[in-house]
Amino acid sequence: MERRKFLSSLAIGAAGITTLSAFNKFTSVLSEQESLMPVLFIGHGTPMNGIQDTEFSRKWTALGKEIPTPKAVLVVSAHWLSKGTRITAMDFPKTIHDFGGFPKELFAVQYPAPGSPSIAKETASIIKSTTVVEDHDWGLDHGAWTVIRHMYPKANIPVLQLSIDYTKGPQYHYDLAKELYGLRKKGVLIVGSGNMVHNLGMVAWDRLNDAEYGYDWAKQINGTFKDLISKGHHDKLIKYEALGKEALLAIPTPEHYWPLLYTLALQGKKDDISFFNDKVVGGSLTMTSVKIG
Repeated sequence: MERRKFLSSLAIGAAGITTLSAFNKFTSVLSEQESLMPVLFIGHGTPMNGIQDTEFSRKWTALGKEIPTPKAVLVVSAHWLSKGTRITAMDFPKTIHDFGGFPKELFAVQYPAPGSPSIAKETASIIKSTTVVEDHDWGLDHGAWTVIRHMYPKANIPVLQLSIDYTKGPQYHYDLAKELYGLRKKGVLIVGSGNMVHNLGMVAWDRLNDAEYGYDWAKQINGTFKDLISKGHHDKLIKYEALGKEALLAIPTPEHYWPLLYTLALQGKKDDISFFNDKVVGGSLTMTSVKIG
């Protein structure tokens, strides 16, 4: 072969390899790893937990050190409801202060974690049951940043949010979440952020600082939820309305409960289950949280 043709063939081959490498990187930015990432459901409670040193925020800090460092964090928050399913796809999601009546110090907090358009695209592609819209307007709401800033205070891990379609029911959300299982194999920490028992209308605001002050019905249904989670009775948790009046009091509206279903749907057959921050606050709120794996 002539020297010129030989060099030309090498160049074409190298270009082909480069193109193929770029293609693989584009289609699968996350490689599989040996062990599954855990999955969390976190009772986030008041936004003040985002800046205060509380027993709850201390546990979030400890979790960030205990579990393997994720390649990214995907949060399903009670505070992002949309028609259809959306995922944040910007390079740097803004910090959203979606609350009122709190000290100015809380509104001053910024959590400058990067996003990841490529991971957003890959996540959207693995969900087949619906079309996931890549969103460039939302950001990180307080269901996400008040927790994640304690886990990863350096803000050096990409954080994305997946919205909850408010037009759908609990079975739909549970089934959709199952499609995210592959992300556990690729080092993504999936976090459902809400509260199992969340009845703001019945909160005893004057007893917020009373340790574990809870109404009997709140303690009872919280115990029922934990028992069903431990035994893997997800079907009963999906059909929570059949659990009696206590469940209806605990879940007057479902947005804070739905993130629990996203977490449970990702449980594997060999996963251990543990509970943390298992406290009642103000009578009708529970901070009870779940670690799977």
